Amino acid sequence: MQQTTMDPAEEPPSMLWGLDPVFSAFARLYVRDILEMTESTQVPGIYFYKLHPIYKVDVLGTVVYKRERDDFFCYGVDDGTGVINCLCWKNDLMKEEDPAQSGAQHGDVAPGGFNAVAELKKLRQTQQSRCRLEIGELLRVRGPVKTSRQQREIMASTFYKVDDPVMAAQVAWMMEVPRLYRECYDKPLQLQPNAAGDSSISSISKATNIIKDFFKQKSVTRFRPCDVQDLLQPLISCQPQTASADQEPVAGPSACQQVRQLLKEALQILQDEGVVYRKVKSQDEVYNVTAQDTDLLIAVKDVIREDSRREKYAEKGCHVLHILSAVRQRHSLNVSKATLQLVLKSLECNSDIISTSEDHYTAF
Repeated sequence: MQQTTMDPAEEPPSMLWGLDPVFSAFARLYVRDILEMTESTQVPGIYFYKLHPIYKVDVLGTVVYKRERDDFFCYGVDDGTGVINCLCWKNDLMKEEDPAQSGAQHGDVAPGGFNAVAELKKLRQTQQSRCRLEIGELLRVRGPVKTSRQQREIMASTFYKVDDPVMAAQVAWMMEVPRLYRECYDKPLQLQPNAAGDSSISSISKATNIIKDFFKQKSVTRFRPCDVQDLLQPLISCQPQTASADQEPVAGPSACQQVRQLLKEALQILQDEGVVYRKVKSQDEVYNVTAQDTDLLIAVKDVIREDSRREKYAEKGCHVLHILSAVRQRHSLNVSKATLQLVLKSLECNSDIISTSEDHYTAF
């Protein structure tokens, strides 16, 4: 494998690495990406995947080769994208001499009938069955990434055999890892946003918080943009002026236009979060507040209660996408998945429904 190092000009400063949550987590990366990561020039043993600093990973794969020594196992793990060497150290329990061979007597039984030697032997056998794998078995391994003899490998801090007769663990893994790539690993890391960006982001964040507080205080169920526009006026009037006194004034958007633009962006964020939605899209711009929309809560609860009685959903419950489709047909076509998630969370907190598994719900 060709080893590459990070360009010092592109590498983020090491004192900022802790700001990236990926740095302190076991990154669930594909083996191919682990083998191709570039190594830091500042701190050897730290690697970068799209500027995310990484030093420990979490891998699930099939054992394709094995070696055993007195102190460790060496497994080759294949996850379908590549093969990586995993060094798995034996613990003291596996290296200790068998009590049956060390002179202990099996007849030494405690008064209560407890045979410590026999129980220890069972514990050792269970430990060995979980840590001693054969070719073709499934292995879960976590640990830091190291480079030894120009080959990248994982120094396992935790490893065990995964019993997966119906491939449920592998299917769940294949669904989880691409989601992590989309939502985290493949997103560019921005540790130092510019000052102008900070100002605009801060204004939008303040605007959304002001509107949310207004909803809670007034128990708002429906509103129009004009009802909350005046709440954002202080955010515009307190913005600093960038033009100096000796410069000629430059024509720009008026305060009213700035408020409208800020309100538009804030409402879009609230819709993306599911906090508000438009039941009917028309010229009369009316928004419904999700948390106060009793009709929507009743519609979601009815869908889950009715469909949970059907044989198809009796055991596992209704999937969130099925619920979303039914609610759109029954209540409004404009209900988003984010809006539905907030409703489901509220119903679950009130014990009106329960989640049977990930993204599946049923009613009592």
